[in-house]
Amino acid sequence: QLQLVESGGGLVQPGGSLTLSCAASGFRLDYYNMGWFRQVPGKEREEVSCISKIGNRYYADSVKGRFTISRDNAKNTVYLQMSSLKHEDTAVYYCAADARFFLGSRCLATYDYWGQGTQVTVSS
Repeated sequence: QLQLVESGGGLVQPGGSLTLSCAASGFRLDYYNMGWFRQVPGKEREEVSCISKIGNRYYADSVKGRFTISRDNAKNTVYLQMSSLKHEDTAVYYCAADARFFLGSRCLATYDYWGQGTQVTVSS
């Protein structure tokens, strides 16, 4: 059974840092394009950062320079390192995976597999 499990969310003060993890089971992450997305109640889900199978990275303008996406194939895990966090980064963060052939440097329009989400709250 293919499964993605996010962890690492929590409460952090503005300016602080968090690292989210997305652990995969039932498949090899290095065969998949991966993405991090976030959603606030009442708003549409938005792209945060994505990494393709071949390592091309994309960052939304709102997080560029503050967030870093990476993958550890040995641990079958994708990470999202978040720093200089702002109130507006508060959201439920989801990771996603898709196996299609893709060489671009952006997020895909759709993903086949999604995690359950982890809450990130930036507040003083």
